[in-house]
Amino acid sequence: MARGRACHYGSPFPPCDPLPRAAVTAVSPDAFPPVERIDGDPACGILVLCDHASNALPPEYGTLGLDPRQLERHIGYDIGAAAVTRGLARRLGAPALLTTYSRLLIDPNRGDDDPTLIMRLSDGAVVPANAGHTREEREARIARFHRPYHAAIKAELDAMEAQGLVPLIVSIHSFTPVWRGTPRPWHVGMLWDTDPRAAIAMIRAFERDPELVVGDNEPYDGALRNDTLYVHGSARGFPHVLVEVRQDLIADDAGAEAWAARLEPITRELRADPEMGTVRHYGSRAGALPVDV
Repeated sequence: MARGRACHYGSPFPPCDPLPRAAVTAVSPDAFPPVERIDGDPACGILVLCDHASNALPPEYGTLGLDPRQLERHIGYDIGAAAVTRGLARRLGAPALLTTYSRLLIDPNRGDDDPTLIMRLSDGAVVPANAGHTREEREARIARFHRPYHAAIKAELDAMEAQGLVPLIVSIHSFTPVWRGTPRPWHVGMLWDTDPRAAIAMIRAFERDPELVVGDNEPYDGALRNDTLYVHGSARGFPHVLVEVRQDLIADDAGAEAWAARLEPITRELRADPEMGTVRHYGSRAGALPVDV
């Protein structure tokens, strides 16, 4: 595997202590805060993210014109991902950031110039309130929901870096067990672009369990220009991985907690690896990375 430019930070990472109870604070004074923050110890050097945590919508948006049952589907949010995120953050004692709104309102895991930022059609469902949205409405949603989430991520990473730490970013997502009639065999998949450090190490760790089918850039490819990990991981040279867990495995609290328990020792193992304490720039298969982030 190709190695990129390196910058080393000296201090070893102390062990993370689990938090007995997660403290949640709003990042914005907005009546519908766009970000939920779970308190943790930044000295752990781990930031847990959940881009598609919720299917909620601000009251003034109603249901975006959809039958409410559509919001319960995977098109509304990543089923089970928020519960895994909370469980993992609690076990690690690490800070976490979760969005509070449905991906159908605006997708925080897309660049603000992405044509799929506000979906007009999602897996067969027309979204009436999105179908004819104006440029002004698009900009309003970016300012109120999308931008604050990314500002919150940047602030957490900046705070860790200011302590002399290189943050490890772990982003939790989930995927449907069947897509357009085709069963998906993977229990879990790691998505990554060109920085292999966290993803390959996590794949190998999961593969130690012979009962698991583990995906490498499955069921999706991890190279997407201006998505969350492109901006906050690849562009800054921080180790990162997007973890996709199959939704039927985490649809209830017991399943979500079991997967948080699986992820905890693997994440700790990654954090202890000296490679994760190094800033490395590998570029991106999705295009030239921004200079200033």
